Amino acid sequence: MHTMLQRARELEDKYIAYRRQFHRHPEAGWQEVETAATVMAHLDSLGIPYQRVGATAVVGLITGGIPNDKCIAIRADMDALPITERTDLEYSSQIPGMMHACGHDGHTAILMGVAALLKEKQAQIKGKIKLFFQPAEEGPGGAKPMIEGGCMENPRVDATIGLHLDVTDYHTGEVGFRDGASTASTDGFVITVRGNGGHGAHPHLSVDAIVCAGQLVSALQSIVSREVSPIESAVITVGTINGGYRGNVIADQVVLDGTIRTLSPQVREGIPQRMERVLQGICAAYRCQGELQIRQGVPSVINDSNLTNAFEQSAIALLGSSQVKRVPYPTMGGEDFSYYGQKAPACFIRLGGRNEDIGCTNPGHHPKYNFDEQAIAVGMATLAQMALDYLEV
Repeated sequence: MHTMLQRARELEDKYIAYRRQFHRHPEAGWQEVETAATVMAHLDSLGIPYQRVGATAVVGLITGGIPNDKCIAIRADMDALPITERTDLEYSSQIPGMMHACGHDGHTAILMGVAALLKEKQAQIKGKIKLFFQPAEEGPGGAKPMIEGGCMENPRVDATIGLHLDVTDYHTGEVGFRDGASTASTDGFVITVRGNGGHGAHPHLSVDAIVCAGQLVSALQSIVSREVSPIESAVITVGTINGGYRGNVIADQVVLDGTIRTLSPQVREGIPQRMERVLQGICAAYRCQGELQIRQGVPSVINDSNLTNAFEQSAIALLGSSQVKRVPYPTMGGEDFSYYGQKAPACFIRLGGRNEDIGCTNPGHHPKYNFDEQAIAVGMATLAQMALDYLEV
């Protein structure tokens, strides 16, 4: 066994315990007060200095014993989701309606373990390593405020790495790499369709916003199927439709709320104009008025090819080639890790946590989500080794 992985295995019980502590006490975005306090106490115990950014973000700094201008950052997210847990785990959430249903408790514990592993190697480190404990990944987004607060400067960060637990496609012990687009952009939209209400028995005297909205839902899909290249990826989902009063009343207004997912910045840029054209065309045909509002979301995570290839080799040396996978396709889910990649080359990897034997198979955001805690040591060793190898070059 590689010495880094062996040491991580020796320490894993401590960080599994931290993960369970976080799981029992999940906190929403920008409310990670107890989580941040635990992180800071741990960094204090290791003698690693840190700074606060905003309400709950923590940025640790390990200065290596060998002078070097290079600096790499490792990021973990800390926030939970407004989901009622249904796992029956002995360490299940004690906060009603709040749950770590996406593995962020594991991510935080892993980075705390990485801090311990790297502190032991501090004299041999060539350069500096920052530890980003980030709030609010699930919303409203913590990466951008951290960057605006200076986390990528003083010292300037040359590369950023992060991971996400994956219980869908990758088993415990496996890690997945992908260069290029790894996640989708996550814009939202609200469409308001206005007609002229009236009695349901006399539709000819009214302008029915519901009929118009129904046609619009179908027409919007033609943007993806007929205006985006088949080799590109895009999603336009109408998630909610709200309108009407009762069965015998013609609705005067309907509101549609949805999401837009794209991988290509060019496709992302063109979708709103196409939606506006379809909206106005359908509304004109049905004598309604329409208004489109776009909610800007996070951009796609774009993994730097050179960085990804180098980190893949680090993982192969650490874990063996059979445990290192190439991710064949991106996810249409979003990740605000993307903002770090706009400032410096970045790589976001998948950490396997699937284990059918102990029921770790439910996807993220599921009320029965759980991951195999044996993945924690693998994540610790992988991130620590990648950071060390990056600074060696």
